[in-house]
Amino acid sequence: MKHTLSVLVENKPGVLTRVASLFARRGFNIDSLAVGETEDPTLSRMTIVVSAEETPIEQITKQLHKLINVIKIQDLDPKDMIDRELVLYKVNAAPERRHEIIEIANVFRAKIVDVGKNSLTIEATGTSDKLAAMEDLLRAYGIKELARTGKIALARGSRDA
Repeated sequence: MKHTLSVLVENKPGVLTRVASLFARRGFNIDSLAVGETEDPTLSRMTIVVSAEETPIEQITKQLHKLINVIKIQDLDPKDMIDRELVLYKVNAAPERRHEIIEIANVFRAKIVDVGKNSLTIEATGTSDKLAAMEDLLRAYGIKELARTGKIALARGSRDA
């Protein structure tokens, strides 16, 4: 089962290495990892997606709590979180087929961010399922390059809850 962990940590050098190596030592592969500063510049939020059963994920969170720079950990419930990813697709786009690719981008509320002689670069944000569906359609035109961020997520509702 995939778990999305939201880990609030001190914004200091070496914290990412310590957190990632904890997963490696336990033999878990991180499916997705995104780290960024929060509204408080002294803190960063790590969004970590990992495949694990309930018992091992509990062990991991207990070990994470022991790390000195970790402030708070949440195992986010898929029904009670907002999650997004960002993808850049560079797609083969002969001039006579560009309108088809632009239409696909419009359907997915994506943006054309660069136009080359024979390619279009598209920026898309959304859930993993939405981005996978868009990728499936774009594969027919030939994806030259693809860059994808890790998942970022927050719990739904007010911050105080």
